[in-house]
This record gives sequence, C-alpha cells and structure tokens, in this order.
Amino acid sequence: MKVPFLDLKSQYNSIKEEVNTAIQQVLDNTAYILGKSVKDFENDFAKAHDVKYCVGTSSGTDANHLVLWSLGLKPGDEVIIPANTFIATAWGATLCNAKPVYVDCHPQSYNIDPEKIEAAVTNKTKAIVAVHLYGQSADIDALNEIARKHNLLLVEDAAQAHLAEYKGKKVGGLGIASSFSFYPGKNLGAYGEAGALLTNNEELAKLSIKIREHGQSEKYYHDVYGHNYRMEGIQGAVLGIKLKHLEKWTEGRRNVAKKYYDLLSSQSNIQLPSEMDYAKHVYHLYVIKVNGSDLEERKLLRDELQKFLAEKNISTGLHYPVPLHLQKCFEHLGYSKGDFPVTEDLAATGLSLPMFAELTNEQIEYVAESINEFFTTVSNKILSKNYSKTQVKMS
Repeated sequence: MKVPFLDLKSQYNSIKEEVNTAIQQVLDNTAYILGKSVKDFENDFAKAHDVKYCVGTSSGTDANHLVLWSLGLKPGDEVIIPANTFIATAWGATLCNAKPVYVDCHPQSYNIDPEKIEAAVTNKTKAIVAVHLYGQSADIDALNEIARKHNLLLVEDAAQAHLAEYKGKKVGGLGIASSFSFYPGKNLGAYGEAGALLTNNEELAKLSIKIREHGQSEKYYHDVYGHNYRMEGIQGAVLGIKLKHLEKWTEGRRNVAKKYYDLLSSQSNIQLPSEMDYAKHVYHLYVIKVNGSDLEERKLLRDELQKFLAEKNISTGLHYPVPLHLQKCFEHLGYSKGDFPVTEDLAATGLSLPMFAELTNEQIEYVAESINEFFTTVSNKILSKNYSKTQVKMS
C-alpha cells in the first residue's frame, strides 16, 4: 500500500469542474491581478474568520511582512517569535530591519511558551508574533496579558491554522492583525503562491492595501513606500471555490487525527499531539515525537523510523529539523545550541505523519500498524547495534 504525505491530486479531482469553471471565468475576463475573484474571496475569507477586513497577498511570507510593515515596525525594533516555526515567520521582522528574538515552545502545544516570554522583553520590544503552529491556536489570553502589561502589539501568524479556534473564536482576529498562507499544501491551498492579512482595524486595512499596491491611493499617485504584494486573480478564484469545502475538509482532518489517536495511543514509545483544552485543532500537520531518556538515541530512532516507513511506501516529513535560532542566517544573533531545549528536542525527535482529509481508514491503519511493527521488531535491534558501535569507539 502507498500512503502519500499529502494528496493534492485527489483533492483537485473532487472539485475539478468547479475549479476549472472559476479559472476559465478569470481567463475570459482577463482579470489576472486582483479583480472580482480576489475581492469576493477576501470578503468570504474575512467572514469565515469573523473578521472585518481581508487583504489578499501574493504569498503568506508577504502577508507576514505586510502586517509588521503596516504596523510601523522599524530598524532597531525587536519582535518576539517562537523558535519552533517555519522561517517565514522571522522574515516579517527581518524585512522591516527589526530583530527577531526567539522564545522556546511549550512541551504539549508546541506553540510559544507564555511563561518564557517576559524574560525576552526589552525596551526595544514592539510585538509578539503568536504562531498557531501545526493548526493549533497559541494561548491567546496568556499572550494578551503579557502584551497589555508591556504595551506590545500582538500579531497572529495563522499560516497553518485556517478555521482553527481559540475558546470558540476563530483565529485571525484575536490580535491587532494576522497573516495566512495559501501555499498549495496548506489546509486551504492555492494553485500557486498566495496569502492574506486579516484585521478588524479599518485604518490598518486601508494602509496595508496601499502598501500592497506600490503605496498608491490611485494609479501613479504614491502616498507611502510600498511593494507589489497583490494576489493573482486565478488564485482568488481557486481559493474561493476551495473555501466552500474547507469546513468539510477540516472535519476530515480532525477525524484522521482521532483515528491516529485511537490506533497509536497505547504505543508508549511515541508522544502524540495534544489538543489543548482551549483549542480546536485543524491538524495541518500531525507531529509525533519519539519517547525516551537519551536524546541521541531518540533522534536515531526517529530517523530509522522514517526510513522504515519509507520502505513501506509511507511518506513522512520533518518540521522543522533545524530550529530558527540555529540557522546559519541568524548566527549574528548570538544564539547557541541548548538555548531552547524543548524546541531542539522536537526538532531532533519529531516526525510528521501523513495528514489530509482524503486519507482512508485502510491507509491510516497501515501507518499505525507499521509504526507499531517498528517499535516491536526493529527498534531494539537498532539500539543494540548502536550500543555495540559506541562500546567499540570507547574502547
């Protein structure tokens, strides 16, 4: 049996006629940049997240930058960011010539740990970026309390969290502004690059629309510095169709996660994802961790488990094998290995299992059976072999 990590072709085939018709309408009207399809999608996506304004962008990374740019971040400012996230989160700060300041993640949610934030706050800190990683909301109340105490902006990075909830409220409108990614592999994915900024602040929305289109209020009249961060018409059309199916697909992902839990919860060698009591997780990723006391052994087992599953035609992923604070491009920030132990542990021992709404029961069962087989028949042999090699080296 073959189990892909993601199956975009299957999803496309289920909505092929709708999507093809919507794309053809864009072609017929030659509305290639922004236009009606993008505007309609912006209105619908804002409504889906109970937010007043949506500004479609050319990518999620551009949306990250646009949020902080529109909020007035400038050189010398500091932005608190979780060490455990995709690097695009950091580009929002660095492209404003601000400094990303990293904080470790929580051991259960894998999102930024509120208890570790205040130690990172200085008189240069201007914002906290709450990343809703893997599809689960960050602890917004705790973050808001810190933000109010230190007069900081709270920004959401919801790139992986379309329709996710915090205490019954949709993410995207829980801070001053938020950014979303519609990279093809996301829960709501375009057929190319696309993103969005969401906010309830009218002035911020108006400014971000200007910046998105070269800083102009009308054609050739440029009021502020800007850039070309416009969404393409075809992407707006595709996203508008797919948004209609997103709630169903989200419940499909949650059902897959439940089946994984039912089949793997008794496997003591791994830690399954935790859905926090304040969150409705939308499972963009389903990340397990290998348990144990020795980090090097756990990393070895994670790597061997990935190879074992690959041999059984099960595709998996690593999110993210090198934490942000250890990336070469951030060497100048002065971080070292060991600074953020929870994040580093997850990077070394985490493995993302196949996760998409169209996974069949047979595929899920095959993944679970293969993981159980590995820990029943293979893992001890690997550890014994590794122990023997270590003894030889020591002697």
